[in-house]
Amino acid sequence: MKKYYLTVFEKNGNNILDESFEAENDAEARKIGSKKLKEKGYAEYTHRCAAPEGHLILFHR
Repeated sequence: MKKYYLTVFEKNGNNILDESFEAENDAEARKIGSKKLKEKGYAEYTHRCAAPEGHLILFHR
């Protein structure tokens, strides 16, 4: 399992969510990250989900 990092920002740049979760691969992490964003009501906020290697698997501005 790999550890992925999900971060959500307000328009002024403040972090409003900063959490990690585990997934088998990038595809699974993308699904988990998207689900978490929808459940918490942050899907339309600026957000990113980074893989442990540093590349982004989700990004919305």
